[in-house]
Amino acid sequence: MSEMTGHLSVVMPAYNEEATIETIIDRVLKRPEVGELVIIDDASKDRTWEKLQQFSGNPRVRLFKQEYNQGKGAALIRGFREATKPFVIVQDADFEYTPEDYPVVLAPLEAGRADVVYGSRFMGTPGQVRYFRHEMGNKVLTFLSNLFSDIHLSDMETCYKAFRREVIQNLKLESQRFGIEVELTAKLARSRRLRIWEVPISYNPRGYNEGKKIGWRDGVAALCHIIHYNVFCSDDKCFIHPWEEVLK
Repeated sequence: MSEMTGHLSVVMPAYNEEATIETIIDRVLKRPEVGELVIIDDASKDRTWEKLQQFSGNPRVRLFKQEYNQGKGAALIRGFREATKPFVIVQDADFEYTPEDYPVVLAPLEAGRADVVYGSRFMGTPGQVRYFRHEMGNKVLTFLSNLFSDIHLSDMETCYKAFRREVIQNLKLESQRFGIEVELTAKLARSRRLRIWEVPISYNPRGYNEGKKIGWRDGVAALCHIIHYNVFCSDDKCFIHPWEEVLK
């Protein structure tokens, strides 16, 4: 377990998560690695924003609210921009991913061996039985992403992506919805300079009756994003600064 404390910015997009938001925040804030929790409420229609107000006085919690619902990608882009700590990780506002896995995901970054780390759900870790079609869809999209990006990941669509802050803040990102996962991977791979690691994590999938929001339309959109961001996106549309200026 890491001895470093307060060096992690956790970016949490939230949309209609009133049932889970308080508990997941408590679990995140128990982690010694967490220096700040940046929460972006994507114009929730339930009591999510109301429940977030109890954390407004916590110096480690920063709350932001989108004026209208724009999608997970837009919320993440806002959160990445607001992050201030050396490392940044994405955390969903439910219980599918556990903050207890932060040390595993952060270890390659802390050791100076990686610039980006993906937490893979498909590297043989124990966990609840998953939905077959959903998992196969993820694996097909990951295969196609690997084919076009020429990096070999086992789980491109994972929530747990962690970065050196200067790396994630050097990407020009634009995807508003779940296509952000494809866009991130394509642009990180395009650099050909970044050290990308993958580590096993646990996973507790929730069902659509529990609020799961991604569907088959997002899978079709992801396929279009894979082609667009890997084939038709030039460096000037991907990166803010040359990587030799960033990776010092």
